[in-house]
Amino acid sequence: MEQNIFSVDSGAVEKINAILRKIHSEKVLLVCDGAFSFLPVSKEIERLVVPYAVFSSFTPNPVYEDMCRGVEVFNREKCDTVLAIGGGSAMDVAKCVKLYNRMDGSRNYLEQEIIPNRTEIIAVPTTAGTGSESTRFAVIYYKGEKQSISDESLIPKYVILCSELLQTLPDYHRKATMLDALCHGIESFWSVNSTRESRDYSEKAVRMILEHMNAYLGNTEDGNRNMLVASNFAGKAINLTQTTAGHAMCYKLTSIYGIAHGHAAALCLPKIWNYMLHHIDDCIDPRGQDYLKSTFEELSFILTGEKGLFAGCDQFNSILSGLDLSVPVLTSEEELQVLAKSVNPVRLKNNPVRLSEDVLKGLYREILG
Repeated sequence: MEQNIFSVDSGAVEKINAILRKIHSEKVLLVCDGAFSFLPVSKEIERLVVPYAVFSSFTPNPVYEDMCRGVEVFNREKCDTVLAIGGGSAMDVAKCVKLYNRMDGSRNYLEQEIIPNRTEIIAVPTTAGTGSESTRFAVIYYKGEKQSISDESLIPKYVILCSELLQTLPDYHRKATMLDALCHGIESFWSVNSTRESRDYSEKAVRMILEHMNAYLGNTEDGNRNMLVASNFAGKAINLTQTTAGHAMCYKLTSIYGIAHGHAAALCLPKIWNYMLHHIDDCIDPRGQDYLKSTFEELSFILTGEKGLFAGCDQFNSILSGLDLSVPVLTSEEELQVLAKSVNPVRLKNNPVRLSEDVLKGLYREILG
């Protein structure tokens, strides 16, 4: 699906209103997270050209019940459009509301056949990390287990990248979301599903993140603007390839140790990368070992300007150590078992090097110091 992406420094509501007029919307469901009230757009939202209802009753890692309440509000208020303003969780909820609002509410939505509908999503990300505004994926938790929902109709047709909305982002989340985008770009590049198109998006994302990282961490308008675009490119890349072992291994770290998703992904990625560099002979990419080796060399060149096999991984480690993020500590063998068992095998199939359960345990030991 072709997206309409608008990049602005301010005036998000004016752009939203132009879209609402274009699609002839009559009422909007605003899906926003707890940070919404601190954003400049919250003071302007009353100027929407159509009536709106608000849904913000969801957790940082949305659960199935959150999504059901969102669908109820959408239908009760007779909305026809979803406006998502927030981070990845707000995007996930908005996508689920869009997907399920015309389905049978008396049955479990997750067990029903997906039937795309004409509800439009206007996505306004307030972090530069998930790239969710350009992917076909949504994540919710059902009975404590992560559920990945995927459908082409979930890709928002309208996206507004507004640098002003990143100004109030806390320093820790600024770092973590940037790392999430960087991990997306790198994992997508080496994924067994990578294509010429996906690699082009990945390379653009990684190069932009490196170029504008300092300005972004310094909370400048230019840095925020470019990091939003870089994150969007990374989102487009994983939309084509999905993520790999780094993301498969990071989810349980967030729930056990209470660290941000991007922080967890960045702790996992260099350990996995280093392992793969030393085990290229366990390549499962059908394009072969030589292809995988050249992939790692190309990544090194993108990150450092050098084509050495290990340069890219070393550079990532240097970036990570410079951000001064904490490393959780493994407390027991039982915890290690839980972590290893939590890894989604589907994501491991996307990884270019085979990772057994014993290898996963060894990697978690390294990741957790």
